[in-house]
Amino acid sequence: MKKVYYLKTCSTCIRILKALDLPSEFILQDIKTQAITVKQLEVMKTLAGSYEALFSKRSKLYKEMDLKNQDLSEKDYKHYILDHYTFLSRPVIIINDKIFIGNSKKTVEAVKTAL
Repeated sequence: MKKVYYLKTCSTCIRILKALDLPSEFILQDIKTQAITVKQLEVMKTLAGSYEALFSKRSKLYKEMDLKNQDLSEKDYKHYILDHYTFLSRPVIIINDKIFIGNSKKTVEAVKTAL
């Protein structure tokens, strides 16, 4: 599977996608207009090792809801990601059995190497 979960309105996601110039076999899913399903999130979790690894602690809602001062479980991370798209660290790029999460330079370079 070759898939990208991203946000069309996120300038960082768009910049990364342009820089990667992904082949046409990649499926792009705008998580704002096409919500992540439970099954999709479970596949991501299996590849990432945990829901926490997929969770964005930089999201505006994370700060507004004061989640940093709560002891969140894996079940909580899953719930929040499914509840609102901003909790998914973006972009999430899946290439076969490898997952790349987030927008760090190191992650983007790793995707380029995997292509």
